[in-house]
Amino acid sequence: MTTDDRQTIEAASLTQAGETRASGGERAFLVVYSGAPEGGRSRVVELADDTPASFGRSRGCTVSVDDEKISRQHARIQRRGADIVVEDLGSRNGTRVNGARIEGPTRVASGDEIAIGPLLVIVGVTTQLRRRTMVGSTSYLEERLAAETDRATRYHRPLGLLMLRIDGAPAAAEAGLERVAAVLRRMDCLAEYGPDEFALVVPEADRAGAAAVAQRISREARAGGLAGGGVTVHVGLAVYPDDGCQPGELVSRARSALRTARTGGSPDGVSTPPAEPVVTAGDLVVLDAQMRRVHELIGKIAATPLTVLVLGETGAGKELIAEALHSRSGRADKPFIKLNCASLPESLLESELFGHERGAFTGADRRKIGYFEAASGGTIFLDEIGEMPLALQAKILRVLEQRKLSRVGGTAEIDVDVRVVCATNRDLEQEITRGRFRGDLYFRISAFTVVVPPLRDRRSEVQPLAEHFARRFARELEQTPPRLSTAALAALEAYPWPGNVRELRNAIERAVVLQSGGVIEREHLPDRVRDGVGPGQPADEAPGAALVAIGDGMDMKEHIADVERAAVVAALEAAEGNQTRAAQRLGISRRAFIYKLEKYGLKPPPGSAK
Repeated sequence: MTTDDRQTIEAASLTQAGETRASGGERAFLVVYSGAPEGGRSRVVELADDTPASFGRSRGCTVSVDDEKISRQHARIQRRGADIVVEDLGSRNGTRVNGARIEGPTRVASGDEIAIGPLLVIVGVTTQLRRRTMVGSTSYLEERLAAETDRATRYHRPLGLLMLRIDGAPAAAEAGLERVAAVLRRMDCLAEYGPDEFALVVPEADRAGAAAVAQRISREARAGGLAGGGVTVHVGLAVYPDDGCQPGELVSRARSALRTARTGGSPDGVSTPPAEPVVTAGDLVVLDAQMRRVHELIGKIAATPLTVLVLGETGAGKELIAEALHSRSGRADKPFIKLNCASLPESLLESELFGHERGAFTGADRRKIGYFEAASGGTIFLDEIGEMPLALQAKILRVLEQRKLSRVGGTAEIDVDVRVVCATNRDLEQEITRGRFRGDLYFRISAFTVVVPPLRDRRSEVQPLAEHFARRFARELEQTPPRLSTAALAALEAYPWPGNVRELRNAIERAVVLQSGGVIEREHLPDRVRDGVGPGQPADEAPGAALVAIGDGMDMKEHIADVERAAVVAALEAAEGNQTRAAQRLGISRRAFIYKLEKYGLKPPPGSAK
């Protein structure tokens, strides 16, 4: 067999590799050559189980050749399970395997050459390519979700986030997860979020697409878990930009949808986020002196018609300030409408804000009322106004000055009575100097400016907020509210919280799910919080890093690895070698625990694991 022949077989074995993985068995095929190798033809014939491939001059044969050297019904090659058998059908010139003429049914193997008249047939068999389930860490999830939301914002593309919970025996849950991983695309990101709970980032998926994926993985997980006794599967989904434009928002909304699915809010176990609860005075935790001054200011200006600009970092609570302005004003019984200006392209953003007339553009089959009209008498909250295109900024300025607007494609002017609250995490004065924001619009929207300090500058609120979120999520999960251990509180207060209150909320929600003894321990917090390292912050600059870097040459990573290894050993000993119980003690999944056993060379010999 020549090098070219082998390359042909290799190419054939790669063809339909996806189908091979999906079928779960070996693929058998024949590469059939006719004519001289340098000028002849070749084709690939699949060998399905119990479906023979026949060769001869008859047109009814699988491979029909009009040549006097081949009989009308010359030979047959058939696969039965793992066996491939070639049989001569009483031909005049016979059939040869690797040069030797066969007398009866003869078994052949991958690479064997079969001569049938003028044909050369090469047998090929490829074993199943087992696809290992790739499940990322929570840290990897955060990185991917941040990258995908940034891409979705830049290019105005859809994005889905699914939260998946698989409950059942470990073997059944693992089998269900294997089935889920097998149907994912390469661009999808599957990551662990907690014991038996996973997150799935699905790029290019709008709500309908994300719902279809959710239904599919729910079916696959259930099907995979049947062999191990069955599993219970719940999926919550959130999509960009409808449910949020920041990673923390999407995680929060997807987890809210998962809670709805788990509490029976969806008959098929798949749910979308419920309506966000109305924020009341009891939901606000205001203890820091800076935040008390902010709310005092809100109380003074809430009743005025002033346009307000709220400045602050992502997740700091700018939307809560806008809601407080609305609820404490005379417009409280009217609509509160919010729109993220970074989530839509300019053409759609204008239509969303001002509405459009029928026929204004392709697809405009009816009149649409915009956000300004929908908020009539109430408040409109324009989040991330610093991302608004310049051309649209001019139109917003006109609405603010004249209190009139025209729908896209229309000429009639419509009066609007709306309180406008804007928010941004950008330095708008700097954006003006760069030519990316209109100075006249800035002076118009900043009639009154409220600055929301980041959570790291109001650390007195970290513990009360954490306890508030713990009570809230425990109530939603119908659990007894857990308390925070001293070590957990120390980690929470030392962490810089780059994602602010929203990041704290998500961290506590995850911890409530992980804990099982009524106490949130340090190990129930995300890695970055336990280590005190914010994104982009060197480990040796983290709060408390000096305490763990002291020693005879040991750096922080080595110290953390030693501490983690010791914790794994201790948990395994306390659980008397039972990996499932040891994983529960550490607040991680059995899969993650096994990974750590392998990482530190602690995995027991085959057959000894429990």
